[in-house]
Amino acid sequence: MRKYGMPRRAIAAALFSAALLAAAATGCHSTPPPKPLDQLTEAESLGHSVFATRCAACHYDRINQPLHGPALLGVYKKPYLPSGAPANDERVTATILHGRNMMPAQQNVDGADLTNLLAYLHTL
Repeated sequence: MRKYGMPRRAIAAALFSAALLAAAATGCHSTPPPKPLDQLTEAESLGHSVFATRCAACHYDRINQPLHGPALLGVYKKPYLPSGAPANDERVTATILHGRNMMPAQQNVDGADLTNLLAYLHTL
C-alpha cells in the first residue's frame, strides 16, 4: 500500500466516474428517424415533392450530413436552427422566403407549396 496519495483503485474509479459523467452530460445526440415515406399524409407527401424539386440540390432531408447547406433531418426536433434562430414555422418560413447567409431567397414559392413543405419538414 502506498503511503501518500490515492490508491490505484480509487484513481481508476475516479477516472471512470468522471468519464461516465462526461458521457452522460454530453448525451447521445442522435436524431430520431424521420417518418417513413410510405406513412406520409397527402400534405406531407406533396411537401416531399416540393422538397425534392426545390431543396434537395442543397439539403439532405433523410441523412444527417451537410450537402451545400445544412442537413434538415430533425430540423424541428431541435430547439434551434443551424443559424441559431428558433426552430419554428415562422423562422423556417422567413429563411425560405428571404434567404439567409449562403441560402438564396425562394420568393416564388406559392402558399400551398410552402404549407406542404413545412408539413414535410416536420416529419424529418
